[in-house]
Amino acid sequence: MSMASSLPGIRSPRRPGPSTDRHGTAVLSPDQGAADGHGHADGHEQGHGEGHGAGHGRGRGRRPGGGAGLGHYGARFAVLGVWLIMAVVYGIAVPETFLTSGTAKTIFGSQQALVFLTAALLCTICVGEFVDLSVAAVFGLSAILVPVLNVDHGWNVWLASLTAIAIATLCGAINGALVVRLGVNTIVVTLGMGTLLLGIALWISNMTPISGLSTDFSKIALFDVLGLPVSFYEGVGLMLVFAYVLMLTPLGRNMRFVGANREVSRLAGIRVNRVRFGAFTTAGAINGVGGVLAAAATGGFDPTVANSYLLPTFAATFLGTAILQPGRFNPLGTLVAVYFLATGILGLQLLGVAAWISNVFYGGVLIVAVTISTLLHARSGS
Repeated sequence: MSMASSLPGIRSPRRPGPSTDRHGTAVLSPDQGAADGHGHADGHEQGHGEGHGAGHGRGRGRRPGGGAGLGHYGARFAVLGVWLIMAVVYGIAVPETFLTSGTAKTIFGSQQALVFLTAALLCTICVGEFVDLSVAAVFGLSAILVPVLNVDHGWNVWLASLTAIAIATLCGAINGALVVRLGVNTIVVTLGMGTLLLGIALWISNMTPISGLSTDFSKIALFDVLGLPVSFYEGVGLMLVFAYVLMLTPLGRNMRFVGANREVSRLAGIRVNRVRFGAFTTAGAINGVGGVLAAAATGGFDPTVANSYLLPTFAATFLGTAILQPGRFNPLGTLVAVYFLATGILGLQLLGVAAWISNVFYGGVLIVAVTISTLLHARSGS
């Protein structure tokens, strides 16, 4: 079973094939492209188009203000409500520590790494490649390369940063070539690549954290803007641009078509393999930039922590499907999910809960939130 099969709204009604123009070429409309998901086993966009679209189609004939409308808006904003309730509970339980400006700065100013990682994962997910297990390792390699080249080998820090981004982009391109050009299984390729890159990162750093980057360089991540580090705004800007591209540009439309159904996309004239390869390469580049910013923020990097980002990355990305656009991977929902999870973990830490609770929270809140979204979405379509 694919990861996507657990997402809200997945159904399998019969649908007509794509229409053709007078030259016999398949014509794919945006609605059809997003809804028709029979050809690709991953099936996420199928779930959104068939469950989400069908539910709305039935709801159009109802009276304004009916149950369908309430259910739809409830599904979109349920997690936001849970986030607010969670903040209130923590505020009552530990007001002396939670209700402070320092806590807000910690929540919103310390998640830059996770924002870039989820953006990179979304690149491949949106074209139907749901399991890129190398994102954390690519991120970690780029982050450790900066101090290794600058501190240990005396490279100019900006040259070291550009080299790290270029190598991360190359890693993404290699993933794309193996998966798209040669047809190797995505899980096998990305799991192997992640393990390989983690080993390389440990080797070049002698398995020890490396620090010593200049304070001037740290300003690209830590420069204060309205009480928050500039890296917060860089992450938000990245997700806003991603959302714009995905929803309002031909490239984004093609990505959604490819994620929905590759064969129909080919009939419509979309260069499917080019879109998929570009998604892997772009994911590598985003990981590279995120890794450089992470190194700048901490003055170095510890390569042993790279893989600890993998579970939070997937948790936030899939939790994002329960926010704003239920059943669909979306950048803005993912951005909210990142800070939702950060609030939950920090609140538990302030309550004095043991460190192991973070894994329980990441997994548990993901299941609960998606379940709530599924139930509300089903009500809106009933």
